[in-house]
Amino acid sequence: MSDDEEFTDINGKVIFLACQNHSSFCREFTVSVPKVSLRHVMVYTCSVWLVAYVVFFLTENTAVLSGAIFVTLVGMLLHVHFVKIDHETLLIIGSLGVQVSSSYASGRESTTFIEMSKIKDIVINESIYMQRVIYYLCILLKEPTDPDALSSVVPLFQSSKPRLNCLVKVYKSCQEILAQC
Repeated sequence: MSDDEEFTDINGKVIFLACQNHSSFCREFTVSVPKVSLRHVMVYTCSVWLVAYVVFFLTENTAVLSGAIFVTLVGMLLHVHFVKIDHETLLIIGSLGVQVSSSYASGRESTTFIEMSKIKDIVINESIYMQRVIYYLCILLKEPTDPDALSSVVPLFQSSKPRLNCLVKVYKSCQEILAQC
């Protein structure tokens, strides 16, 4: 089963949730954001170069133009490789654990695996962000010495920041799998 639903992030931008049932105890959730907009890239680049040209016109220093070109190119490369995430994936396997992956616009991937024995629960948490309450899905990890204590919290979908309706769908499905363990 693979269904793509359209949701929004906390800023109202469109994101997509793809759910795949690999078996009754293995599900995969992928939250995707739209690709980098060529229009936005052009607007930012032209703005920086226009400011650089004005400074060049006033100072007649050619290093300003060269610096602006260098800064925008390096900035775009760094943004695409380290900041812009295309999609985030949560793979939950009932008796094994949870794998969290992020795929960047440059093709780079980051993956973390958490064993099921370390997981206390998966919950929806709330926090205050920019004078508003937002919700996020997170994994609660057990303290190794005291199984009833909480050692840390691992937030999920940090880049895409889906709204509550999307998080509830993922949460319910994760709880179905955790209940089988």
